[in-house]
Amino acid sequence: MIAFAYFLIGLLTLQRLLELYHSNRNTRALLARGAKEHGHAHYPLIVALHVCWLASLLLLVSHPFVMHWWALGLFVLFQALRIWMLISLGPYFTTRIITLEGEPLVKRGPYRFMRHPNYLVVVGEIASMPLALGETAVAIVFSLLNAGLLAWRIRAENAALASRRQLSPDTATNR
Repeated sequence: MIAFAYFLIGLLTLQRLLELYHSNRNTRALLARGAKEHGHAHYPLIVALHVCWLASLLLLVSHPFVMHWWALGLFVLFQALRIWMLISLGPYFTTRIITLEGEPLVKRGPYRFMRHPNYLVVVGEIASMPLALGETAVAIVFSLLNAGLLAWRIRAENAALASRRQLSPDTATNR
């Protein structure tokens, strides 16, 4: 069973690396179109948090190991929301705050219901994966650290997107 835990952590790490590759490609394309990055001071801290979170999962998995399937089920639900969010954002998905003035905000998929569905996903992942692996302390510590960083990031993102929120709702519904 411990091999399954390491397999899950490996898949999660691979997912994060592929997501960064996709994000960096989109970021370069958006910047080439004249987009600007905002709130970049917190970004290295977010990267460090996620690297430390993944490392703690790998290093602190309990022996003997017991999988908590309910928490793994929650994690899978958050992954489904992540995929929906990625598809909805398309070429606008980045892990940074990148804005392209004059472009309406995406208003499809989960963005019809909330401003920041990706942050809900990240909050859920950071809590549910350690809980699935029986690491309650990791879930608590990294959830608290993440909450502080997300408060900073959401303020920065809301400020960066404020002018784009002024675009007419009619033009934003198809994005």
